[in-house]
Amino acid sequence: MSNILTVAEIKRRGMAAIEEGLRRGPVHIVKRNRPAAVVLTEDEYQRLAHGRVVAPVGMTAMQWLLSQPTSGTRSKAQIDADLKAERNW
Repeated sequence: MSNILTVAEIKRRGMAAIEEGLRRGPVHIVKRNRPAAVVLTEDEYQRLAHGRVVAPVGMTAMQWLLSQPTSGTRSKAQIDADLKAERNW
């Protein structure tokens, strides 16, 4: 977490601290030295809520691909077998 605000800083600086932090991405809120919440821009929230996939600014295609969760259930051996069968078709 690199974009962190403490509850004390939010109390002291208010919304200005959050808005400043949001310019650098999601803001992680820490309360009593523990992660408490994450603040997102409205656009980022809508993107997540509606499942749209948009690579963050400054991220290469490879970095984006590597950051995606794995969801496949096939083993490497199964993928290799499927590819071999496709090529022999």
